[in-house]
Formats: sequence, C-alpha cells, structure tokens
Amino acid sequence: MSTLFTKIINREIAGDIIYEDEHCVAFRDIMPVAPVHILIVPREEIVRVSEAPETGDHIHLLNAARKVGQKLGVSEYRLVINNGEGVGQTVPHLHVHLLAGREFGWPPG
Repeated sequence: MSTLFTKIINREIAGDIIYEDEHCVAFRDIMPVAPVHILIVPREEIVRVSEAPETGDHIHLLNAARKVGQKLGVSEYRLVINNGEGVGQTVPHLHVHLLAGREFGWPPG
C-alpha cells in the first residue's frame, strides 16, 4: 500500500511540489509550523531512518534540502527527521522537515 507521500510523488493526489529530482521530491506541508515548512521525501518508500538501508534515494535528502533552501532564498533553516510515532512521525515514509522564517528555540520539543 502506498503512503500519502508516495501518492503525492506519483501525482495521484495534489501536493504543492516545489522541487524534485530523480531521488527526492519536496512539497509544502499542509499543516505548517513555520512560515516556510517543506517536506523533503525520498522517492523510495522507507518507513523511518532506523529502517533505512545503506544505499538508496534517502542518502540524497541533505543535498535536496540545500537545493530547496537555495530555491526559496533561505540561508538559515532547521532540518528535522522524526523516527517513530512517539516523537511525532505521522506518515510512515521517511522525510525531512525544512523549517524557516521564524526564531526557533533550543532544545526543541
């Protein structure tokens, strides 16, 4: 069964896609927590970081994040990867949140 993100990647459902390459797709989060909130998703369905293989599309996520930041004209941003429901992962498809446009506190959460 395809995840919500795979359906967006495959254009089965609408998504505000702002970047894509052969490995990753980036689109706006429908429930943003910052003025800029982009999800960067590998085309390959991987449930979470702890289940990622040694190789695959997911190893390109950081390069995609850099390109998305450049495209959006943001030089400072936070990248977040949740690994499991207990820490906030709501879609079982590995993804990076790129957050920008406001001050962020530390520690997060």
